Amino acid sequence: MMPRPRLLPASLAAMALLLAAKLHGLVLGLPATAPQVGLVGTAHAVSTETRPAGAMPPPTAPAAAPDPPPPEQQAERAVLEGLRARRIELDTREQAVAAREMVLAATERRLGQRIEELTVLQQRLAAADQARTEREEAGWRQMVKLYEGMRPRDAAAIFDDLDMPVLVQLVDRMREAKAAPVLGAMRPERARLLTAELARHRARPAD
Repeated sequence: MMPRPRLLPASLAAMALLLAAKLHGLVLGLPATAPQVGLVGTAHAVSTETRPAGAMPPPTAPAAAPDPPPPEQQAERAVLEGLRARRIELDTREQAVAAREMVLAATERRLGQRIEELTVLQQRLAAADQARTEREEAGWRQMVKLYEGMRPRDAAAIFDDLDMPVLVQLVDRMREAKAAPVLGAMRPERARLLTAELARHRARPAD
């Protein structure tokens, strides 16, 4: 008879090999940076512990100041600034003069228009006054013509009762040949008063 193979030892050996392969795979799958993270954290902790709390960072060295410009450049800059200020002053003065000239020109135009309006108004008033004077003179002439056509006695009776200013205007415009008989027919006192008023009227300067 042939000997039976022993299955139990072979099965155990196969299981041991499988378990070893799984353990090897687990070991290879672990992250390689874990120990490094621990080292960095430790170093950061050590550096934090060595710096005192609230300490300011070390001051940086101030930058070197630029060299001042040479005296020639400073003098040239001062001259340019003075010329610029003078130019601004001249521009401002020129603008003020131009503004005043504009105001004066506008004022002259308004005055010219006003003078023209006053001239036209004066001409209208003069024309109206002349027309009024001509109408008044025409009225006086009509009354003078009326009294000159009357008999001296009838005209004298009316002249004795007229107001003296009206009587003076009438007699002054009458012809002497017509006025003399009327004055002779008036009351003597009234005739003397009319003669005196007529003399003063004719002695006044003409307007």
